[in-house]
Amino acid sequence: MTRVIAAALAALGLSGPALADNYAILIGASTYPNLEERFWLKGPANDVDLIQTYLTEAAPVPFDAGNITVLADGVEGAADPTLQAIRDAFADLAGRVGADDFVYLHFSGHGTQAPALDPDTEIDGLDELFLPVDIGPWSDTVGAVENGLVDDEIGQLIGALRAKGATVWAVFDACHSGTVTRGAPAGSEEVRLRKLSPAALGVPEDAMLDALTRARALPDPRARPDSPAAEALKDGEGGAFIAFYAAQTNETTPEKRLPAGVPERRSQGVFTYTLFETLAQNPGLTYRQLGQEILRKYTVGNLALATPMFEGALDSIVFSGEAGERIVQWPLREGEFGPIIRAGALQGVTEGEVLALLPTAAASVDEALGYAEATFVETFQAELTMVDHNGVAPPDSLPRGTFVRKVSDAVDFSLTVALPDAPGADLSAAFDILKQDAGARLRFVAAGDAADVQLARLPGSPRPGALWFLPGSGLLEAENIDQTPSVGTAGRSPAELAVALQDNLGRMSRAINLLRMGEQYSGTDLNIDLSLRTRTPVQRQLRDMDLTAVPVLVPDDQVHVLARNNEAFPVDANVLHIGSNYEINHFFRGRLQPGDTLKKGLFKITDEAFGRDRVIIILTPVDGQDDIEDLRFLEQAPVRAMRGAGTSGSSFAESLRDAGFGVVTRGAVALDDDSGPDPVILQYEIDTRPANG
Repeated sequence: MTRVIAAALAALGLSGPALADNYAILIGASTYPNLEERFWLKGPANDVDLIQTYLTEAAPVPFDAGNITVLADGVEGAADPTLQAIRDAFADLAGRVGADDFVYLHFSGHGTQAPALDPDTEIDGLDELFLPVDIGPWSDTVGAVENGLVDDEIGQLIGALRAKGATVWAVFDACHSGTVTRGAPAGSEEVRLRKLSPAALGVPEDAMLDALTRARALPDPRARPDSPAAEALKDGEGGAFIAFYAAQTNETTPEKRLPAGVPERRSQGVFTYTLFETLAQNPGLTYRQLGQEILRKYTVGNLALATPMFEGALDSIVFSGEAGERIVQWPLREGEFGPIIRAGALQGVTEGEVLALLPTAAASVDEALGYAEATFVETFQAELTMVDHNGVAPPDSLPRGTFVRKVSDAVDFSLTVALPDAPGADLSAAFDILKQDAGARLRFVAAGDAADVQLARLPGSPRPGALWFLPGSGLLEAENIDQTPSVGTAGRSPAELAVALQDNLGRMSRAINLLRMGEQYSGTDLNIDLSLRTRTPVQRQLRDMDLTAVPVLVPDDQVHVLARNNEAFPVDANVLHIGSNYEINHFFRGRLQPGDTLKKGLFKITDEAFGRDRVIIILTPVDGQDDIEDLRFLEQAPVRAMRGAGTSGSSFAESLRDAGFGVVTRGAVALDDDSGPDPVILQYEIDTRPANG
């Protein structure tokens, strides 16, 4: 509608503001004529009705009714959600959306799995399917379920919307497999699971076993494949993407009569109802907050056995597509010596820091029940003590589901910098500015003293007047001088020089302190089989890397990781790469269930920078239904090799807000108790060199 208005104004020689439109496709599949009636659902139509009402009447951004396509049997005036109708709806919308538009997609109905049409696209050899109402049986002729909406196609349909520049939020209230059965009577509440066994569609057991046998992962029924919309999450040009899933691909999700205790309640998807109940109660959340609050409600209310999943641009405000303030918070837990949070120095928590205690993940700081001080901080955990703060006395007790939020920007930043010989008046003044802003977090020592970074002038270099950033050794390889960071100093005021120095030091600090943690927190009792593997354009077969010495790789060589969780509990894994130019890339984030195998290609060596690279693998034991540990915020661009002075007005303290994690002063000590294994950081070094080197 806004584009029509804009076009009319343009025709009159007038102009108006460029406004974005909001669109939605709501899909609810309840009745399946080709399936036995016992497999039919009741909730999807009610899900769609609830969402349509919310979008048109209660959403914080307006959704024009004409921009909402409803495909749901059982909803008055809606078309049936057949496979062709779904494809047509996406094709029509792809022709209408443009840059900065917002699209909400909702899928409620049955899910299942079937042998992958392209086994190379699925780790476990299985496709995840959403079932339209005209789903048919398995066809031996084509080796597929008739009219199934396969995960790869879902990714392509979403990708076509993102390619137009639209932000897309997709919610899947369907499950894809599982063996959950009811072990207790349901009373008056009718509960149905949104799962359909492949056997119910006639998928031969031999075909499923063959797919698992040929899978790229080790055959394990608990192996977690890619998410149903993994194709849409791949990097590329286009709008942002956010995906919410009611369950992991090896779990089930229920529908039941909600809200509890209300006479006129009706069958709803538990995930859909919880999601929109949370949105209605707490407008203005980020997607991450929304996901955390859903997890909290699942835990407190025992709503389902499933663990919902959340992926994509989670730090944006729901519906807006705009980046919101990053909310950093964790569930409050009971530790051996009192309350704790499963977050520590790695997440920027510092000793003495005061944190807010909130009743829910979505609450504002104004609603704080009280405050706590972090009195003992380890790499992955912090012990808390209740304190008086802001006139609020410590609470006598806290409700189940309390969240602890970081409210201070302070970080335990520590970087030692050796000054250059005879820096001159302007550089000395610039260093004084940095000292004032950074305080004790930045320590300057005399030239040649032990330091994390050595600053030097190099008279024989291509830039003799520049200030060069050398490693702690102070050594520089002549062939790598064009990749070594430097800052021009000629004609710059002390303030300009301080601004020019701040970004380089901030990026270097993040990489250096992360490596320091890797060195000091490497002991673990976690039973994880893990190896790095490589292959080259000539030797295409993957082989284990010999890590007894630092391996040497050249451009186009690939690095892969192979890991298997042998524990009886889930473990979250994050894989980071730190380049010799201090670039930090995040290559994997996921949860390894007991017995799961991770087999993933990480990166390929390029000819852009050479030197000592590191692969960091961070493994974190999972407690309950926590969200997957997400360390993507650690990513950063490389330190610039050559730069002039900037003119930004931001202070050094602001640029270092999340730049460092401080010096770890306590070594990792394994405790002989029942508290469970500690997390671990595994660090591997790789030398990268030119192909002719």
